[in-house]
Amino acid sequence: MELLTNESFKEKVFNWEETQEWKFRGELPCIIDFYADWCGPCKMVAPILEQLSKEYEGKINIYKVDTEDQQELAGMFGIQSIPSILFCPVEGQPQMAMGALPKASFESAISDVLKVTK
Repeated sequence: MELLTNESFKEKVFNWEETQEWKFRGELPCIIDFYADWCGPCKMVAPILEQLSKEYEGKINIYKVDTEDQQELAGMFGIQSIPSILFCPVEGQPQMAMGALPKASFESAISDVLKVTK
């Protein structure tokens, strides 16, 4: 899993300085976890994302954004509560989910939103 900054986000996911309209730049669909180190529910999600990154290796990318460190990025997405999880398909609009999701919810979003199967 890779930690994203403003710069790497613009390169790998979406460059909001070029266009207001969502245009995904990645080759693989991705999940972005907006988190903070002090957040209890975020710590519950971390091991689930670790498992998913192994199970779906080569099919999806999983990124993390530290909302304390990357406040501009968190602000751009209007992150109010964490964890907030952004599911970005290659085609179509991204979808945001709030809170510590169980693994089954991630798997159904990977299938329904990202259109990826194991």
